Amino acid sequence: MLALTAAEIRDCFVNAGAIDTDRIPLPGLHEVLWDDREFLGWRDGSTAHRGYLVFWRGTRPVGIVLRAAETRLAGGSAMCSLCQITQPAGQVRMFTALRAGDAGHAGDSVGTYMCADLGCPHLIRIAPHGSPWDPNPEAVVAQRAEGLSRRLEAFAAKVLAAR
Repeated sequence: MLALTAAEIRDCFVNAGAIDTDRIPLPGLHEVLWDDREFLGWRDGSTAHRGYLVFWRGTRPVGIVLRAAETRLAGGSAMCSLCQITQPAGQVRMFTALRAGDAGHAGDSVGTYMCADLGCPHLIRIAPHGSPWDPNPEAVVAQRAEGLSRRLEAFAAKVLAAR
C-alpha cells in the first residue's frame, strides 16, 4: 500500500455522511508499515461501534466508514470474509457500511463479517512454517494478499454501487 497523509485519509471517505471527517481519530501514521498492508483499518476508540478502512483503489485512496454490530458471535469459530482467516467467533464481527451517495443517505447499506480489530493485513502475514503441503511460505502470504485485495475491492464496489 502506498503511504497516505492524515489529510489524504480524511478526504477519501466515500460514505461518511454527516460525520465530520476532521474529527475522525486516526491511528499513529508514523508507526504504519505501508508496504506490509493491503489496507489501513482501525477502530474508533471514542465510538465503540465505528471502524474505518482506507485503501488504494486504482490511483486514488478510498475510505469506508464501518459500523460494527452491537452483538458478538458466540462460541465456536468464524471466518473473516476479507482475509478468510478462521479464528474464535468473538474476534469476528459483522460490519456494515452505508452505500455512497444518495443510496447511503436513504439508509441503504451493505455488510460482511470482518476481523473485529480490522487487522487482516497482519493476520495474512503470519506465514505457515513450511511443510510438504506449504513448501513456500512467501508464496502463501502473496496468495493471501492477492485474495484479500480482491475481496476488499468487491466489498468497496458494493459500497460505491449506485442503486
